[in-house]
Amino acid sequence: MTVGADGDRRPGRERLSERLAPDGDDGSPRGGAIDGTAIMLAAAKASVPASSLPLLLDRAQAYLDGRASEYAQGFECVHEDDKTAVFLVPLGHWDTKGLDLEFSHREVDAVRRAHAEHLRRVGADADRRDEFETALEIREVAVVRR
Repeated sequence: MTVGADGDRRPGRERLSERLAPDGDDGSPRGGAIDGTAIMLAAAKASVPASSLPLLLDRAQAYLDGRASEYAQGFECVHEDDKTAVFLVPLGHWDTKGLDLEFSHREVDAVRRAHAEHLRRVGADADRRDEFETALEIREVAVVRR
């Protein structure tokens, strides 16, 4: 439900941020381990419907989480907290994983953007944005749950 300029709540129209807000374990798409703001930014730039991005990210997250130890052993972790570990992976990583997940080219691009936006948000919060922007020129990002 959204709120109009006059304060009316109109049923049937929901904002992406409302859909991503935690409201229990109802099985609805959450967007994996990706920050909600990063999802909204990626959805604005992606060539897929914003409503499908959280579902795509959930599918990608399940894939990544099942291989967490491989990422920890094989890739550079540039940030970790209680919930996630952020890894720099080779260019083309999401193209390969997208094939495994049977994503279209546009879906792969949307997932790639969301993971990159997550890193940018982490970088801004940790005063490492320039460092991470430079890394994104030669690598991609995979955010794995801890």
